[in-house]
Amino acid sequence: MTTRHHPPGVLRRAATAAAAATLALAGAVALPATTAHADTTAKGDVIANLWEWNWDSIAAECTDVLGPAGYGAVQVAPPAESLKQSSSYWWDVYQPYSYNLNSRFGTAAKFASMVTACHDAGVKVYTDAVINHTAAQTGTGYNGTTVTNKYDTPDWDPGDYHQSDDCNDSDLIIDDWSNLSEVQNCELLGLPDLETENDSVRSGIAAFLNKQLALGVDGFRVDAAKHIPEADLAAIEAKLTTTASGATPYVFQEIYPGSTPQPADYYASGDVLDFTYASKLKSAFQGNVGDLESLSSSGILPAANSVSFVTNHDTERNGLHMSYKDGDSYRLANLFQLAYKWSTPTVYASWEWTQSDQAPPNSAGFVTDTDCSNGSWYCLDRDTAVVGMVAWHNATGTAAVSNWQTKSSSVIGFGRGGAGFFALNNGSSSATYTFTTGMADGTYRNVIDGGASTVTVAGGSASLTVPAKGAIAFYDGSYTCTVGCEDPGGDGGSTSTVSATFHEYAPTTTGTNVYVVGSVAALGSWDTSKAIALSSSGYPVWSGEVSVPINTSFTFKYIKKDSSGNVTWESNANRSATTTTSAISLNNSWNVADASATDVTFNVNATTTWGTNVFVVGSVASLGSWNPSDAIPLSSASYPTWSRTVIVPKSTAFEYKFIKKDGSGNVTWESGTNRSYTTGSSSGYSTNDTWKQ
Repeated sequence: MTTRHHPPGVLRRAATAAAAATLALAGAVALPATTAHADTTAKGDVIANLWEWNWDSIAAECTDVLGPAGYGAVQVAPPAESLKQSSSYWWDVYQPYSYNLNSRFGTAAKFASMVTACHDAGVKVYTDAVINHTAAQTGTGYNGTTVTNKYDTPDWDPGDYHQSDDCNDSDLIIDDWSNLSEVQNCELLGLPDLETENDSVRSGIAAFLNKQLALGVDGFRVDAAKHIPEADLAAIEAKLTTTASGATPYVFQEIYPGSTPQPADYYASGDVLDFTYASKLKSAFQGNVGDLESLSSSGILPAANSVSFVTNHDTERNGLHMSYKDGDSYRLANLFQLAYKWSTPTVYASWEWTQSDQAPPNSAGFVTDTDCSNGSWYCLDRDTAVVGMVAWHNATGTAAVSNWQTKSSSVIGFGRGGAGFFALNNGSSSATYTFTTGMADGTYRNVIDGGASTVTVAGGSASLTVPAKGAIAFYDGSYTCTVGCEDPGGDGGSTSTVSATFHEYAPTTTGTNVYVVGSVAALGSWDTSKAIALSSSGYPVWSGEVSVPINTSFTFKYIKKDSSGNVTWESNANRSATTTTSAISLNNSWNVADASATDVTFNVNATTTWGTNVFVVGSVASLGSWNPSDAIPLSSASYPTWSRTVIVPKSTAFEYKFIKKDGSGNVTWESGTNRSYTTGSSSGYSTNDTWKQ
C-alpha cells in the first residue's frame, strides 16, 4: 500500500491529537489491545435498539421503561452531523458530514443529557459508529455544515480517502464482492472510503469516538465493519480511552453476509452481529418452529462472539429477515430470542413504514418525539410480553436450555435448568399440551401477560393451553405466586385465563386511536382510562390480544380517543362474548351491531410484485365507502389467493372492487365494472374472484 503525505490533513489530525491529549490529562487511560465482549451470562445484557429515536425520547424511555424493565443497554443512532435533504430519508444519518454532535436527533447537549438519564436508570449507551466512510452526496448538514466536494469535509481532506491507486476499479465502486481488496478499499454505494490503514486517519476516528466516551458512552456498534480491515479496527480501538466507569468500551460489529470477509475474521476486534441467527428465526417462524431445537448447530455464530437480533433497519426492509409487518409471529420470534440461552440479545423498536426509504416522523428532517400510542412507532421494547421476557431472561441467567419438547410444527417448549420454562404456539388456534418443565412444584405467574394468569406445576409437569400466536413463560423468582394465587386479579374472579383477540375495522383520522373496553377487569371494567389500546399495524383493522377469564360471559365495545383524550363510543349496542378454555377471536366493524352483522370472506386470485399488496374496498362504510385509504388489507398467506373475512351488514346489497397498493402507496384499481354482492340473514358468505386486468 502506498503511503501518502497530506500536509493539510496533518493540521486537522494535530487538532484531534490535541483533543485526545486533553482527555488524557483529564484522567483518561489508554486501552490495552484486547477488546471487550459482552458478558452473556450476566443479568441485564439485553440491548434495546431504539433505532432513530431522538435523544429526548430515548432519555424518557430509559427512565420510564428500559431501566425498570431490566434492559442492560440501549443502542442509539449515529450521533454525528449528517446529510440533510429537503426530502429526508432514514439513510441520511449514514452519510456523515462532520463529527459534530448536533444532529437530526437533537443537540450535543441533549445527547449528553440522554446518556446521563440512561445511566441514572442503570442502562448503558451504545452508539452507531459510522467510521468507514463519509457522505456520498454534497449539500448542507443538520448543523449547517456545507460540503461541496465529498472528499473534503471539516474532518477529512482528499488524501485521507482511498483513491484509484488503492481501489483497482476505475469508478472506485465495489463491483466484485468476492474480492477482499475491493470490498475494503473501494467505495460502498459511492460513499467516500476512509484510508484507515493511515495512522492519522485512525487517530481522527479514535478522537471522534473518544469524544463520545468522554460524555459517558459505553460502547459502539461499528457500521459497515466488513469494509474496514480487522487490523485497522484493532488499531483504532487501541487508541480509545476507557468509559466513564473505567471499563473497556464494548464493541460489536456489522459484518453483512457475503463471500468475504467472514465474521470470524473480526472476533479479535469485538463481537459480531449474527445475521444467520435472524435468518434461521425467520425460516422457523414461517415454517416449522421445531427446527429451532437444532439452532445452536445450524451455523449461527458462537455465543461468546456474537450479538443476536430478529431484524434490523436494513433487513426488515429488504426482506432478508422478519419485521413488525409479520405481526404476532415477529413478536413470538423476539420472545424466543429472549428465552433461548445464546448470545447477547437485542430488541428492535422503530417506526412503522410504507416505503423502504421512509424517514422517521420528523419536522424539517429533525426527528420528532416518539409517540408509541399513535400508530407511527412500533415500540416493541415496552410490549408487556417482551418486558416480562426481559425479566425472565435476566432471572434464568446462566442456566442452559433443557427439557426441549416439540409438540407440533407450531408448538415448542423448553426449560432453563429448573430456573424457568417457556412455551410458544405459532399456530392459528390455541393448543393444550402437558410439558415437562423441570421446575419445582408450585404456582407461578405467567410473565407474558404481566402475571395476570398463573401456571401450576405438579410432579415437575404442567398442562398448558398456549394461545394462538402466543406464549407462556414463568420462572423461579419475583413472579412466583406465593400469596393471592387463588385470585391474581384481586376481584374474586377466575384464576385461569384465555386469550381473546379483538379485530375492529375502524377508519380514523391522524392522532386518533382505537381501544376496546368492557365489563371485566381485563378490559378496564368500562373505565375508558383503562381501555386496552389496539394496534394499527393492519390499519384500518385495529387488533389486540387480551387475557380474559375462562368460562366467562362479558360485554364490550370499541372506542376512539383523539390526541386530546376525547372519547367517541361506537353507536351500536354493547357487544357480547363468552369464553371457554380455548382462545377466541372477535371480528367486528365500527358501528355495525353484532345483531345486524354477518361475515363475507373475500378471496381474489391476484399476482403482485414484491412490496405490493391487495385490498378490497366498496360502497358500504364497512368496506371503506370507496376510499382507498380505508380499504381492507387482504392476507397473502395462500398467495396468489388473497383473502380476508370482513364484517358487513346483513341483508344488504353492495358493490366492491379490489385494488393494489405498492410500497410507495400508489393505488391500482382492477379494470371493469364494479362487482356486486348481496348478503342474507345468515353468516359464512364468501367470494371467489380473479383480478381483472
